[in-house]
Amino acid sequence: MKVPEEPCQCSDCLRFYREHDRLIREFPTLRKQQEINWAALQSFRTLCGRVLEDLQKKINSNSYNQSEDNCIQKKEKSIMKVISDLENINAHLYSIETLMERVFDVKVPNEVEEIFREVAGELAPDPLNIDRLRLNRLLHQTPDMPEK
Repeated sequence: MKVPEEPCQCSDCLRFYREHDRLIREFPTLRKQQEINWAALQSFRTLCGRVLEDLQKKINSNSYNQSEDNCIQKKEKSIMKVISDLENINAHLYSIETLMERVFDVKVPNEVEEIFREVAGELAPDPLNIDRLRLNRLLHQTPDMPEK
């Protein structure tokens, strides 16, 4: 597959470029990248877990007042599907958390952290960084992430 010359300009890709650069500029060391990724994972788990709990409570409270109304049954089936999906997400997030713990085992000396800062300064300001564009194009054009 030939990679197009120009970077994709769809709103999702533009948002990805901006966020990518911001994360490099604001967290330009290995340690800071480890911390921000850990925080993002934990916030995702916390929010997803809380929504899951709320939906489960909603379903449990509705089961006491079950009606034969077809609309209510369809809505509950839809919520049950969402609950199942969120439970799967939580299981994946726990797996990712286990892998992320291994990332924290890596420590680098200050001299290497300085190299991270230098490279971050080179990457983040460049909106057309070829490595970032290649990765983004691959992510943007995968079959499980159809173009909009």
